[in-house]
Amino acid sequence: MSNTIDLGAVCAFLYREARHLDEREWEPWLELYAPDVEYWMPAWDDDDQLTQDPQREISLMYYANREGLEDRVFRIKTERSSASMPEPRTSHMIANVEILAERDDAVDVRYNFHTLSHRYKITDQFFGTVLATLRKSAGAPGGFVIARKKIALKNDYIRQVIDVYHV
Repeated sequence: MSNTIDLGAVCAFLYREARHLDEREWEPWLELYAPDVEYWMPAWDDDDQLTQDPQREISLMYYANREGLEDRVFRIKTERSSASMPEPRTSHMIANVEILAERDDAVDVRYNFHTLSHRYKITDQFFGTVLATLRKSAGAPGGFVIARKKIALKNDYIRQVIDVYHV
């Protein structure tokens, strides 16, 4: 556990990201990500283990850098994503935030999430655990940018396409 990083500041940063998703504030949401971010949601394999290599195994989502996230947002905003039309109403809840490690330029965190998503008069829920690396950045909102985000979706038997606003 770190003595120099303020857990409250980390939580405030994570809550800000969740708020941007819930409010569909796409540009401010993207600003929270480093240009070289790895955004990855591995799949569960037949042995109930998460896949380990996004280049060689199936993933539910994988973006090797922010350009992939920017493309996804472009499709959502320009209605070029039938899976996102109409956009769902979401409510993200974050809990059990822990600082796992701190380095000079970054902090590793773990937290749980529960997202409610309402679309077509049906409410779905998604929950899981996130392991993230937050890079310290004095000019960034909240003092951090997300350099790595690995999302373990625990309820992966879903009836629809999963997207960035679900997690």
